[in-house]
Amino acid sequence: MKIKEFAAKYHMKPDTVRYYEKENLLTPKRLNNSYREYDETCEKQLQFIIVLKQMGFTIKEIQQVLMLRDQPISTTCNVSTVSLLDKKMSKLEEKIHFYQKALEVIERIKALINEGKYEQNKEVIEELMLGFFHNIQSEEFNE
Repeated sequence: MKIKEFAAKYHMKPDTVRYYEKENLLTPKRLNNSYREYDETCEKQLQFIIVLKQMGFTIKEIQQVLMLRDQPISTTCNVSTVSLLDKKMSKLEEKIHFYQKALEVIERIKALINEGKYEQNKEVIEELMLGFFHNIQSEEFNE
């Protein structure tokens, strides 16, 4: 299929598909007229990319995963893959922790403003927000 149809099938812009090609994440076949032809292999590759992006992998990390995936199976390749996944897991755990704290703050604020109580709790809400701001600035939540 051509780029417009391929991009539409996966709810993205053709420019995004071109970007993935530029970053060597996709390698469509080139026809005699220089048009790109996206086949089943490209579809599987794009599906893999979409899953990794949804998991929070950056383009650079996706490039590393794809490079490691295409290497012959070896101890070195396995160690590199496990290391990359450990780093990603650590970052995801940090984000989960951040969002858990954010959810707690939001729940407290919601309770403080419920039933028209904002005016009487305005200072407490501001303290909560400032406290969370300071946590964001600290090492605890930095990536």
